Amino acid sequence: MIKKLPFLLLIFSCSVQNVDKIYYNGIIWTGDSNNPSATALAVSGDQIIFVGADSDALVMATEKTKKIDLSSRFVTPGLIDNHVHIMSGGFQLSSVNLRDVDNKSEFQERIKAHAETLPADAWLQGGDWDHELWGGIYPDKSWIDDVVPDRPVFLGRLDGHMALANSKALALAGITASTSDPAGGIVIKDDKGNPTGILKDEAMGLVNKVIPDPTIDELDQALDAAMDYALSLGITQVHDMGTWQSLETYKRNHEKGRLKLRIKIYPWYTNWKNIIRNVRNNGPGDDWLRWDGIKAMMDGSLGSRTAWMHRPYLADILSPEKEDLSTVGIITLQDTTDFKHILRETDKANIQHAVHAIGDRANDWILDEFALIREEYGQKDRRCRIEHSQHLSRSAVPRFAAENIIPSMQPYHIFDDGSWAHKRIDHDRLSRTYVFKTLINSGANLTFGSDWTVAPLNPVTGIYAAVTRRTRDGKNPHGWYPNEKISVEDALRSYTINNAYAAFWENKTGSITAGKYADFAVHSVNFLTAAPKEILHSKVLRTVVAGKDYIFEK
Repeated sequence: MIKKLPFLLLIFSCSVQNVDKIYYNGIIWTGDSNNPSATALAVSGDQIIFVGADSDALVMATEKTKKIDLSSRFVTPGLIDNHVHIMSGGFQLSSVNLRDVDNKSEFQERIKAHAETLPADAWLQGGDWDHELWGGIYPDKSWIDDVVPDRPVFLGRLDGHMALANSKALALAGITASTSDPAGGIVIKDDKGNPTGILKDEAMGLVNKVIPDPTIDELDQALDAAMDYALSLGITQVHDMGTWQSLETYKRNHEKGRLKLRIKIYPWYTNWKNIIRNVRNNGPGDDWLRWDGIKAMMDGSLGSRTAWMHRPYLADILSPEKEDLSTVGIITLQDTTDFKHILRETDKANIQHAVHAIGDRANDWILDEFALIREEYGQKDRRCRIEHSQHLSRSAVPRFAAENIIPSMQPYHIFDDGSWAHKRIDHDRLSRTYVFKTLINSGANLTFGSDWTVAPLNPVTGIYAAVTRRTRDGKNPHGWYPNEKISVEDALRSYTINNAYAAFWENKTGSITAGKYADFAVHSVNFLTAAPKEILHSKVLRTVVAGKDYIFEK
């Protein structure tokens, strides 16, 4: 009798609450190590009040309780994406998509067709092209000029670290043969010294600053489109690597009760004074919107040859002559002294740090800096994050667990990068790329997301990539560096409870646990028993956020 007392108390406590909904006859992976599986859950308002067996849940029903038969479907906590660009994703949904284009002709056909749908004075944006799909040769401005000469066009590479501008966009930005490389960026030029249209990292800002800002209505519409799309994929929370404008958009919509997802935003670090002021005046946010974080970027990307490495890249005969083939990448910070100051001032204000680092040198630099901050200001629960944590030195790996640094990783990048990364760096460095299993075994709090719009938002693509480590080119059927493959459950933890922890939301979200918010998703495929390829084709049938159902079942 004594052993059953806690359970009886739980039932009693539930009986005196309004039981609004009971979901039963499911296969529930709770993400809660104390109660890992169940078949039913009960919801009151926006909270879960019971998780357990059907019989125990159904006796809690009243005349007003809605009973939902899950029909033996697979249920997970609401999926959480640790690294997205929500606003650009929302705009991408209505812009040109070049992600799967593998030849010049299709590239041109798509942008020409999209241009015909736009107002006469509108910029054509979007893209997400990948030059590796057509052999590794960079596109140039003529690819656009030949078919869309009459409007400015700016098309990003899928990694967000390189973009292509047409002649009209270059002219509006004032980019000519005399334009020098800005700090942290590169303007690619041909053998005559003229800009080709390719801009890397901070050089992209030369064009971005002349692109007209979207209207408030356009921003709100983009957010709404992005949220609806995320919900259809079982996502209930995102960590947005956004802008101050993004935060203003989220605040405006939150005040109107229009947020459908929980958002933790990490605005760009140059807004640090505003971020500190906002936290001091308004606190860190609430359970729908948190803003107590900053995002910074140490380096570029492997695909753009701008990830900051300890040793030079391999020579690439397809790389433009203007580029230094022995490059070690670039540090994109314009002023490291100023950045160190910002890190310390925001740390004193309890602002969480999320810093992009892809190259091994970039990761070591920021790990060292985080260590110095701990020495200077003492121990506290910082949960500093390294976004991507992609290429790690041998000494870096154990530091994540030992120093409670969160590796914020995006597994789908394996699918792309594994097809061509050998053209950039050697086997030794490749063997320490996306080391999921090694990080888990070391005790690190591994977290997963998409990096949308760089990669697809759908979490099942990331789970598939983490579990199989297969690559786009089909040359790694057993996995690219297969010793780093992880289990489906490990991947699910990285998309749920680990991500909640990474945003300081683990007490409210991340698992299907009595007392937490009713955030969960119902899937057409049981991830735990299905073959990885079946998981890849799973559909979300229902997403629940704060007890509100969004139904997608046909």
